[in-house]
Amino acid sequence: MFDGHLLVDAHVHVPVLGTLRPAWLEWARDFGPAGILEDVWDSDGRPRPERLDALFAEQGVDAAVLFCEYSPKATGMQLFDDLLPIVEHNPRRFRPIANVNPHLHFPIAEELTRQLDHGAAALKLHPVHGGFRCDDAMLYPAYQVLVERGVPLVVHCGTSTFPGSMNELADPAHLLPVVRDFPSLDVVLAHGGRGWWYDAAAFMALSHEHVWIELSGLPPKRLPQYYAKYDLGRLARKWIFATDWPGVPGTAANARAVVDLGLDDELAGLVLGGNALGVYAGLDPDRGDDR
Repeated sequence: MFDGHLLVDAHVHVPVLGTLRPAWLEWARDFGPAGILEDVWDSDGRPRPERLDALFAEQGVDAAVLFCEYSPKATGMQLFDDLLPIVEHNPRRFRPIANVNPHLHFPIAEELTRQLDHGAAALKLHPVHGGFRCDDAMLYPAYQVLVERGVPLVVHCGTSTFPGSMNELADPAHLLPVVRDFPSLDVVLAHGGRGWWYDAAAFMALSHEHVWIELSGLPPKRLPQYYAKYDLGRLARKWIFATDWPGVPGTAANARAVVDLGLDDELAGLVLGGNALGVYAGLDPDRGDDR
């Protein structure tokens, strides 16, 4: 809990280190807490679920959404199944997110269904690292599965500095056909348009009921600057708190900085956890291990 509110970190990376490219390890060391890789991961590069659980408990995080990524040309192969031991350790705190890459998975709906059957709370697509556009028709079978299962779509919408990144694919406007063709699908814009697309992300969130801005990778104190053209109180009703851990000094510090932007108690509750509970499938820290 944080100031009496449920705290959900909706963007957390806990891969097996040996599956990654060196740039990811450099990013974690440069932007995360000192010694984080040695603290949470064992000597073989595998995350220690008990240490990760204790760390998030210390930070007041009630639920953490764990990401994977199939992007061999950019960050590496962060396998979905590698997340399951962490989830099994504490299913109240941890939920996995599915990931597919249309260049690697076929039939794409079949692989998505497999990951959803293992408890995935959403599907994450990473066009910038995976090298595809999210309005490509080959992804539409996956979107239909999401609608049928009541599961949201999370899309990386922001620049990336990892070698091989195709930042031209990060434009949230590429999702306009998806939002139009699947009007009941919740679409979460991870990184909120970081770089050149803050206005596009904000406009989409305010003009579409089911579009959300996820705050991972955005320094909270700069949010008023990034979204200067918009009423921050109104826009914040569409925010979902997230950090991009481990590339952040501390989850609790980011949560405090977001609240200190002037959010009232009701709005703080929505941003820190309430919106995530309403969007992500089955995300409920009080549910036990039932799926």
